[in-house]
Amino acid sequence: MAAASSAAPARHSCAKLSVPVEDPKAVPAGAGTVFVKATWLPSRFSLAVTDGAGAWVADASDHEVRLRAEQWDQPVADYLALAERYLAFQQPDSTYSFHDAGKGNRRLSWTFERQGTKLEWRWKLQPSPNTQQTISEILDFLMDANIRLSEEVVRKTQSFDKLKQEAEKCLQQSERFNNEKAEFEQATFSKFVAVLNSKKAKLRQLRDKVVELESAGKNPKEEVEQEENSTDRTELFEGESDKEASINDEPSETGSGNVHSSPEKSASTSRGRGRGRKREKR
Repeated sequence: MAAASSAAPARHSCAKLSVPVEDPKAVPAGAGTVFVKATWLPSRFSLAVTDGAGAWVADASDHEVRLRAEQWDQPVADYLALAERYLAFQQPDSTYSFHDAGKGNRRLSWTFERQGTKLEWRWKLQPSPNTQQTISEILDFLMDANIRLSEEVVRKTQSFDKLKQEAEKCLQQSERFNNEKAEFEQATFSKFVAVLNSKKAKLRQLRDKVVELESAGKNPKEEVEQEENSTDRTELFEGESDKEASINDEPSETGSGNVHSSPEKSASTSRGRGRGRKREKR
């Protein structure tokens, strides 16, 4: 478990906290600003604080964090999570202070509510062995964070512009589709109206024809039957003519290939055909 905790990656944060100051010459009076850079590990953390002129550090070991957590009846993970919540970002409902603790030390404290009771946590910080380096590290961290945020803002802006362009294209395409749909519906409706008008005109013609037949004393049904009967007689006549032509074209039973008939048979055949024509004339 200890090996896994030490191998876990560290998290870093840097918060700008507004705290009251003891120096009456501070501008503005009664208020000041400190930057708190923190490194968070699974079982411990470290702090580096600067007010721009001096720097102070604190290294909370695993043993110290465990003792503090036991005093507050909390697991170590919950204790570190609550501390990170108030030191990574300034909480509006908390009161922060950064006071002199004697011998050049400073005490950083913050308040929070727990089950309706206002409580205060404190950590003592010692002067940094290398003030300039500590301040430089805090400023470098802030600059790197600012660069990352700027790059992220640029990416988000570009992504937003791209999405905006795509949204405009989609809007234009939607408008074009709506226009094409309206044109298609108009053309279809026009064709339907034309077909409907032609059908109405045809129905009017048929109605007028029925009225004319009734006024002439003819039954429209009988007129239709007469037309059908005349059609049937025409078909019957054409069928008989085709049958007679097929009979005349049949070859002789005794002949094969080219048949040479005798004069008597030819004459009789001619006489038979003549009689048939006379009967048709009669």
